[in-house]
Amino acid sequence: MKEFERILLEFKSLESSDLLIQLAQFLLWTFFIIFVTWLVRKAITRTVADNTMRYRARKVVRLFSYTLVVLLAIITFTGNVQYFTIAIGLISAGLAFALQEVILSIAGWIAIFASNIYNPGDRIEINNVKGDVIDISITKTTLMEIGQWSNSDNYSGRIVQVSNAFVFKGNVHNYSTDFPFVWDEIILPVKYGSDVQLAQQIVLENAQTMLAEYTKFAKEHWKKMVKKYLIEDANVEPTISIKLTDNWIEFTLRYVVDYKKRRLTKSALFKQINEGLQATEGKVSLASATFELVGLPEVQLDIKKQ
Repeated sequence: MKEFERILLEFKSLESSDLLIQLAQFLLWTFFIIFVTWLVRKAITRTVADNTMRYRARKVVRLFSYTLVVLLAIITFTGNVQYFTIAIGLISAGLAFALQEVILSIAGWIAIFASNIYNPGDRIEINNVKGDVIDISITKTTLMEIGQWSNSDNYSGRIVQVSNAFVFKGNVHNYSTDFPFVWDEIILPVKYGSDVQLAQQIVLENAQTMLAEYTKFAKEHWKKMVKKYLIEDANVEPTISIKLTDNWIEFTLRYVVDYKKRRLTKSALFKQINEGLQATEGKVSLASATFELVGLPEVQLDIKKQ
């Protein structure tokens, strides 16, 4: 720091205008910091193979460069290093009052990486926005939105930026951090009089066959969840529950599925189950809603010959 102060004093002795000298010094050193940061980020891009590590390293270098520029501005324009602590206090107080939301966003950025709340590539829901995380900057998280006007898990085409401050203001739903699967359900209405056991066998066998890989993978991940969190050892096998309604027997198939393939898997299951039920030649039939009209008013017809 003394060497840096000596360099600043030497620059000041060259010109009579202190303000111009300070400005020139600040711009020169800022350009130097930006140039070095650019070289380091390029080197990281070439040498680091892992996408996540490369992304985080580039972000840390950029944040460090911002910090250096801020410190340089304080040292340059306060005029003396001995007033550095006082300047830091006064500037911090003013910034804390004027930039409360920005400071909270930066704190959220630190919490995101420190607590591993979510990472680039995760599918999350934050501030009522659902999407895949494509970037995490110091103040904002950028999402590729899914859903909204399309009732599916496909991208809507909109890129949404959400303030990092919302990690403190509400819930953050992460679909992929520790358990990259979700539970989904299929509801099938079966006619009364159908072979219930046969229907249950067809539905369950098709689900077990199609979801065998998902189930195996989910079991391994759930074991890690049980070790990490205070949570029960849940059943990730496909299960069926039956409910009697006024119009049909309701079969509910519950299963785990990859959170990015939920809609495709449900479509494939419907197709396989429907083919299996049709092969029973009427032993099992799907039901549809029926309506019974009662209490119709008396109708009188008056037909006259022309």
